[in-house]
Amino acid sequence: MRRLSLPICMMAGLLGAPAFVVLATVPVAAAPKDAPKEAPRPPVTLDDLYARLKAAKDDAEARGVAQLIERRLDRSGSDTVDLLASRAAEAMQAKDYPLAVELLDRVTVLEPAWAEGWSRRATAFYLLEDQASALADLHKTLTLEPRHFEAWAALAHIYMASDDKARALAAFRRAEAIYPRMGKVHEAIERLAPDVDGRDL
Repeated sequence: MRRLSLPICMMAGLLGAPAFVVLATVPVAAAPKDAPKEAPRPPVTLDDLYARLKAAKDDAEARGVAQLIERRLDRSGSDTVDLLASRAAEAMQAKDYPLAVELLDRVTVLEPAWAEGWSRRATAFYLLEDQASALADLHKTLTLEPRHFEAWAALAHIYMASDDKARALAAFRRAEAIYPRMGKVHEAIERLAPDVDGRDL
């Protein structure tokens, strides 16, 4: 319960009057009959959040918006899939990556349009050192949600591991375009750009 009436009750005790007397004497302002009603605000969409992420003025604001986006992407829309994904996360924490892949196989079958399911399985494959499968799942993730900045960054890291600097740079740039304040992405771009684009003379 909200405690809006507590200061009034305390004041009543100090004045020696019962709280209900004080409450009864507090005038309640009546709303003007002709006052226009405020239109309900439309819900914040994923598009709105991505726009806010791109326009964030500082790192703290950007991180907050990024977390809101991640929460939206985490919603599969299915209780069964959410349960399987939760168990897969527990398996990954326990470093049982084969079990995580098995559970996420079911996730991608039940909800093939849920981008996050493919992204999570890509992580499990990567931890199993199966880079080909991880790449395939990241590409599927980005087909379903092209603004998945974590997937772009993960793709870049896999390309870096195979010394494919051109593709790594392109993926880092895609991540930065969506999330300009994403940690260390700009540094990675500055480090790779001279090797890929050529150094200024």
